[in-house]
Amino acid sequence: MTKKNTMTTVTDQELMKILVDTRAQLRSERFAAAGSRPKDSSAPRKLRTSIARVLTEQHARALRAR
Repeated sequence: MTKKNTMTTVTDQELMKILVDTRAQLRSERFAAAGSRPKDSSAPRKLRTSIARVLTEQHARALRAR
């Protein structure tokens, strides 16, 4: 079995990279959906959930650092 990769195991720099990449993906999904029928209609929701998880972990780390 492989180790489950959670937001708590990644570094701060990796969290920022995940956040930037996911926001860019969400932006491209929004504009792609405006022109035609999207392949995965639930993709924007999954991306927003991922963004929320990253932001939650960043906030928790900021509170722990105080």
